[in-house]
Amino acid sequence: MLLVFIIVGVIPLYLFTHILLNNYMEKAVSNRFNQMQNQIIMLSNQMLPTGYLTLADVPEIDVEVNRVAEIYQGRIVVVNNNLNIVEDTYGLYDDNRYLVSKEVIQSFNGNSSRVHDKENNYLILTQPITHTTEEQKVVVGAIVMNSSTRDMESIISGLEQRAVIFSLALAIFIVIFALYFSNRLTKPLTRVVNSIDRLTEGYMDEEVSIKGYYEIEKISDSFNKMINRMQKIESTRQEFVSNVSHELKTPITSIKVLADSLLMQEDTPVELYREFLVDITEEIERENKIINDLLSLVKLNKTAGDMNISSININELLEQILKRLRPIAKKQNIEMIYESFRPVMAEVDEVKISLAISNLIENAIKYNTPEGWVRVSLNADHKYFFIKVSDSGIGIPEDVQDLIFERFYRVDKARSRESGGTGLGLAITRSVVQMHRGAIRVYSIEGEGTTFNVRIPLNYIV
Repeated sequence: MLLVFIIVGVIPLYLFTHILLNNYMEKAVSNRFNQMQNQIIMLSNQMLPTGYLTLADVPEIDVEVNRVAEIYQGRIVVVNNNLNIVEDTYGLYDDNRYLVSKEVIQSFNGNSSRVHDKENNYLILTQPITHTTEEQKVVVGAIVMNSSTRDMESIISGLEQRAVIFSLALAIFIVIFALYFSNRLTKPLTRVVNSIDRLTEGYMDEEVSIKGYYEIEKISDSFNKMINRMQKIESTRQEFVSNVSHELKTPITSIKVLADSLLMQEDTPVELYREFLVDITEEIERENKIINDLLSLVKLNKTAGDMNISSININELLEQILKRLRPIAKKQNIEMIYESFRPVMAEVDEVKISLAISNLIENAIKYNTPEGWVRVSLNADHKYFFIKVSDSGIGIPEDVQDLIFERFYRVDKARSRESGGTGLGLAITRSVVQMHRGAIRVYSIEGEGTTFNVRIPLNYIV
């Protein structure tokens, strides 16, 4: 950023100064040539009536020619139509000398010429002397006038010095401003970087509060949201470790208590043995379910290369799932409603997609109200098929709807344990949907019910 400020500030300043000085010099040279031309025209008008070009003996004209030459710190040479030198203010040529040059020859064709000798700091103007008659204009001579440009060079040099001083002062100001502004702009970013470094070290209890630029504040807000999200995930993870430890330990503890009770009793009736064994079997089944869910989630963490994709009739798949779950719903007097709007064939992993849909419908049954309902609908367009699972259950609080897909998160922990839930169902469902390159959304109002919308491509995308 410092380099950008310098480039944007100093380089345009240098270019502007260079162009301005060049334009000034060109304008000054053009004005000097115009002044010289006006002086030559005035001298020509004085020479013609006096016959100066033929007599070359008019003191008043000689004085005027020398005066003009002194004013412009140069030299004036006057030649007649025979190219004979009539007057030379430097006195280098006498009257018997001739001046032959390309510019003088061109002047007898009625053309004037302007030459800027930058090496020697001179301007050379060659101007024809014309005599106008009633019939035509006749060139009767030429004047070659030199003028020094040292005065203009001196002015340009002074301007360049001032421009350099001004440029240096402005460049120093730009550098100081760039340093200040860059430091002010990057300081908040440095704080964010430091916070990220501390976050990587495990300190997730710090938030960043940066005021100033809108974009920096947005970064700060996004970073704080990320920290809050990570805190929730970390809290969920720790809670999962505690819950899973408890869940895995509880059935084992129950089995041990039941077994010890049987061992401590002598001549235990067969009916009591049977009752205890039934309880032990239920605890073993509970333990097995927790372990199976954990294994399912681990398997889903593998790459999409483990997908067994085939073309499946989704309508028939849903009917089979509902047929299997209707007895569970019937126990709670839950009405199962199925709506299919069109036949749907899709490329999916049948086992995984069945697991995901079963989890959604089972949850709709488990967390419903007595005499409630569960509605499952299937629809499709040219690219996706859509499954909607709605229920009239207890709903999900708005503040935890973003967490329900996290592994092992359970909204109502007590009710989940009673219903045999492990908090892995929705995490498994989301993983399956994502492996199919699909999306899942939840809409819920606490106390009124929940709707899950699933969208999956009809053709599997590798």
